[in-house]
Amino acid sequence: MSEKKATRAAYGEALVALGAENEKIVVLDADLSCSTMTRGFADAYPDRFFNCGIAEANMVTIASGLSSTGLIPFCSTFAVFASRCYEQIRNGVCYPKMNVKFAFTHAGITVGEDGATHQAIEDIAIMRALPGMTILCPCDAAETALAVRAAAEIDGPVYLRLARLATPTVSEGTPFVVGKANTLREGKDVALITCGLMVEACLGAAEILKSQGIEAAVVNMHTIKPLDEAIVRELAGKMPLITVEEHSIIGGLGDAVAAVVAEHGGRLHKIGLNDCFGQSGKPADLLDFYGLTPEKIALSVREKL
Repeated sequence: MSEKKATRAAYGEALVALGAENEKIVVLDADLSCSTMTRGFADAYPDRFFNCGIAEANMVTIASGLSSTGLIPFCSTFAVFASRCYEQIRNGVCYPKMNVKFAFTHAGITVGEDGATHQAIEDIAIMRALPGMTILCPCDAAETALAVRAAAEIDGPVYLRLARLATPTVSEGTPFVVGKANTLREGKDVALITCGLMVEACLGAAEILKSQGIEAAVVNMHTIKPLDEAIVRELAGKMPLITVEEHSIIGGLGDAVAAVVAEHGGRLHKIGLNDCFGQSGKPADLLDFYGLTPEKIALSVREKL
């Protein structure tokens, strides 16, 4: 098992490395740089770091202006605060197609004891609805480093969904191509399509299911928009699909996959937060309560099959 590292920590490290290679990279933060891990970039390149204070809407507007000069801004805050600056993201970045990257951390219920007010379970749904927005949800530190570089190369708005919880690396050796999912485990009975921290949980669930005679494929859908529709169609023609996400089942990965299944056929079930908010608790306890541990995912798969 590799050393555990949070995707937010890998994001901070990737920014520093990218900043050394590309002077157009600038970083903006909403007074949370020690938590979003942009502090390293601020220390290395103080002239290219802007602490905008607790004013997320202003941060996005500033980033849009900086991008108009040819710079590549990365904006960071907690994912739950995406709603605070939705209008600016919509009208100031996406509508004019500005080249701004939103790397929002502390997504999902694994924020833990901070509770429902700080647990973003609707951020993917918000960002998916915006025309031209690319959505990346890396599963571990290694994939995050690749995702940050990919985001910088895209000409247009990108949302990077990052987590607080430290997790092991499970994507070692896999490529990162925007819009192209990675199959981390082959199977013939059911396909688990997942993203972010749930990739590790689904790999664990697949091991449990194997001991029970069920061969489950595990697909890391690290790009939620544009979705890899080809792999969804291929798998849907062979076996039932189950999406697993640390997000509401409304508007997230599950609904993105469901749109493909509705058009091309197949059987789909969604696992995630079922039209509810999170609550305060230790991350492990919350994942268990909402059915997002390997054991609970395996149980849910058996019931749905």
